[in-house]
Amino acid sequence: MLPKSESSQRIERLRERLIGEGIDGALFMYPIDVLYFTGTRQNSALWVPVQGEPLLLVRKSLERAKEESAVQDVRPFPPTRELPSLFDGNVRKIGLTFDVLPVQYHAFYSGLLTGKQFVDISAINRELRSVKSSWELGRMRESGRRLAAVFAGIPGFLKPGMRELDLSAEIEYRLRKAGSEGRFTMRAFGQDIVGLAAAGRTASESGCFDGPITGRGLTPAAPYGPSREIIMEHVPIVVDYAGTFEGYMVDMTRIFAFGDLDADMNRAFDASRTIQTWLADNLMPGKVCEDLYEGALRMAQQHGLEEYFMGQARFVGHGVGLELDELPVLAKGFRTALSENQAVALEPKFVFPGKGAVGIENTYVVSQSGRERLTVLPDDIVYL
Repeated sequence: MLPKSESSQRIERLRERLIGEGIDGALFMYPIDVLYFTGTRQNSALWVPVQGEPLLLVRKSLERAKEESAVQDVRPFPPTRELPSLFDGNVRKIGLTFDVLPVQYHAFYSGLLTGKQFVDISAINRELRSVKSSWELGRMRESGRRLAAVFAGIPGFLKPGMRELDLSAEIEYRLRKAGSEGRFTMRAFGQDIVGLAAAGRTASESGCFDGPITGRGLTPAAPYGPSREIIMEHVPIVVDYAGTFEGYMVDMTRIFAFGDLDADMNRAFDASRTIQTWLADNLMPGKVCEDLYEGALRMAQQHGLEEYFMGQARFVGHGVGLELDELPVLAKGFRTALSENQAVALEPKFVFPGKGAVGIENTYVVSQSGRERLTVLPDDIVYL
């Protein structure tokens, strides 16, 4: 359960940013944002005025929202005609998260709250959420421990003759048994994936998912993740999963193989570890995201592997937390500086078309030392 003190601190940080921008309050409808500020993910809308108490309006389930919410004022969602009366007459400018708000919702509130100006606070919201509290980091450390424990068990059930789908099913079964919530929420429109196990050429196939390794998937309706292909010998087996425990996730990738890999794969894997070490050493407050990406790219060039670096993706690290694609993003064009206590999944990977992919991924915390890792498990390729 979200402590009331944690909820209050988050709301106060939000209010400070709203006041600085001349915004009178924020209205949240996206479930993950409501969860972040209140501790409940029930079907509801959260109104946070810069003055006065926050108000959670619940469609369903009101009973569970009252039980779970750290916000005190929890009410049934009112009839449409009564909704305008909940907004003080002095409220003129209201913040909405345009990045996830359906057009239908925007049209509904625009038509109902006439005379109000709606402004986008997506960046404010995502920046606030990117910096983790000690309470959040405690949950993420536990998520890392449980995810690493599942990965550590893979050599015990990964056998010759398995399909990628069989391996994924075994991993997902064990994640669920460990308490994982079985979903990886992503903010980006149309991006949803559970995780993947892909071996050899299927790991090198391009796809719709915004990541370096997509996998073939099972059908055109689910064109990502594991396929029904048999896992062969002497090819890298990529296992890339997040674990979501108590809402918070961490992200991790490891490589397995039946027998030795060829020289190119081994050379690329060694490069990925070298790049990860350099990135982790520089994952400190004040470092610029684009500079870290460019530094990783230069290292790939120095190893003669630039054309294979990150496959179809153009980043080398991404924020994690309640969502898999949080800020910051270590990518070209992101000139923002890192802040202490952001959580970042570093994933330098190399994709060889038609052959396979190798790399590493671990989740770190931005700190003065740049070295706290949440996914504690050896990085080595596991040969079976």
